Amino acid sequence: MIKLEGDKNGISECGGIAVVINFLLANARLVLGVGGAAVLGIATLAVKRVRERESKGLSHPTPLSYSLSHPTNDPLRTLSHPTLSVHSLSHPIQKGLLSHPILRKVQDTDHHTTGLFLTPPTLSTLSFSPHPLPLSHSHPIQKALAPEVVHRAESLALDICIEVQGFLHSTNPDMPLGEMSLGGSLLDDLQVVRADHACLLVPLQLEPSLWRLIPGEETLLTHPLHWMVRRVNLEYFPRGRSYWDRFLVGGYLSCRALVSMLSKAVMETMNWPSLSSTLDCLVRPVLGGDELKLEIRPERGDTLFISVVPVLREADVVLTAQVELTQPWDSAWHLSLYPWETQRLTQLDSADQGVRRALLKTLKAVCRHCPALRPLTAAPLANLILHLSDKDVDWSEGCLSGRFQQCVWELIGYLEQGVLPSYFKPSVNMLNGVTEEEVDEMGFMLYCAVSEPDILLI
Repeated sequence: MIKLEGDKNGISECGGIAVVINFLLANARLVLGVGGAAVLGIATLAVKRVRERESKGLSHPTPLSYSLSHPTNDPLRTLSHPTLSVHSLSHPIQKGLLSHPILRKVQDTDHHTTGLFLTPPTLSTLSFSPHPLPLSHSHPIQKALAPEVVHRAESLALDICIEVQGFLHSTNPDMPLGEMSLGGSLLDDLQVVRADHACLLVPLQLEPSLWRLIPGEETLLTHPLHWMVRRVNLEYFPRGRSYWDRFLVGGYLSCRALVSMLSKAVMETMNWPSLSSTLDCLVRPVLGGDELKLEIRPERGDTLFISVVPVLREADVVLTAQVELTQPWDSAWHLSLYPWETQRLTQLDSADQGVRRALLKTLKAVCRHCPALRPLTAAPLANLILHLSDKDVDWSEGCLSGRFQQCVWELIGYLEQGVLPSYFKPSVNMLNGVTEEEVDEMGFMLYCAVSEPDILLI
C-alpha cells in the first residue's frame, strides 16, 4: 500500500515523497509495464500541483491521499487507478466547475501515522478496474452538427470558391490551375461543435517532365513531412519554359514565393466590399501571418474561416503550400497525411461497420470543449484511433463507450512518453509542438477523468 497524506501543516517531508516517487517511476516499467508506468508518471502531477500551491504560501494547505490497490482484472490495463484527493487544484471554468475536479479523500484505516508506506509485493499485483464512462448517442457532446447548418456553411464556402476561382482566371489567365474545390473536415462530415472552417484547395498544374516531387527523407531537410519540388531537365528545357519557373529559388519551387504571389493576387486585390454585397455577408481577408485565410460573417450562423491552400498532387501524394507548417524553409512543401488518415478510417468502418469516425468526432468535441485538452487537434486523435484499430478489438456501435475509455488510457501513455507516432509516418511525432506545460495539463486532466469521467463530457 502506498499512501501520501498531508497533515494540518501541509504536505510533510516533500523531499521524501519526491525520492519515493522517483523510485516508483524508475521501477514501474519492470513491474507494471508501460501503461502502469504512464499512470504513475501522470499521477505525480498531483504532488507537483500541491507543492506549487504550498510554495505560493496559500492559507489553506491542500491535503492529498494517494493509494494503490488491486481490484479485479480488466483486459484494458494491468493497473489499478489511483484515487487522489486534490481540493481546489485549479482555476474555475464554466458554471463554477473546476478544470481539475475535486476528488474524494481516501482514508486508510490500516495506518494512523502520517507518512509514506511502500510494500513492493502490492505493486506487482496491480490491476485496472476503470469507472465506466457515461457515453451514449444521446449525450449532448456527441450530437452531430445539424444538416442544415453544415449545408449552409458548405454553400457559403462554395460561393467563395467560385468567386475566387473566377477572379484568378480573369486576372491571371496564363496561370495553369486545376479546378478549385473545397476540402477539410466540413466536407468530410468530421467537423464538430461549430461549422466554422473549411479549405479552398487551389491545385497547381506542373509539367511532369519539368518537375519532380522529392520526399523529405531525400532532402537536406530530412523531415518526412517537408518535401521539395525540384526543377529538372534544365539542359533541354531552359528556365522560362514553365509558368512556375518564376518562383524558382535555388533550383526548387519556392513555397513562400508562391504564397506571397497568391496573397497579392487574391487577398490584396479582390474587391471584398463588392463581394460582401453580392453574397449578403461580410467577406474579408485575415491579414497578418503567413496563412492565406478569409473570414466570412453571415447574417445568421457562425463565422466561417476559409483557408486558401495551394496544392500539388502526384498519385496519392498531396503537397500543400503552408508556410506556417514548413517555416523557416522557404522551399519546403508540406506532405498532407489528412487524405490518407480519413480514407483509412472510412475503409475500416466500412469493413466492420465500426464507429471510428464517430469516436473521432466525440474526441474532437471533448478536446474542443475542455481548455486543458485543446492542444490535441484532429490529427493526433485520428492517429490514436488508427493505432488502436490495429489491435484486435470490437468496433461495433455498442462498444463506442469502451473505445472512448481505451483512448483516454492510450493518450495517458503517449503523453507520459511524449511521443505519439504518426500511423503512416512513424518517425513523425504527432505531439511535436506541444509544450511540456500543455502535456502536464492534458495528462493530469485525463488522469483525473479515470475516476471522474464526467469532467470530459460536460
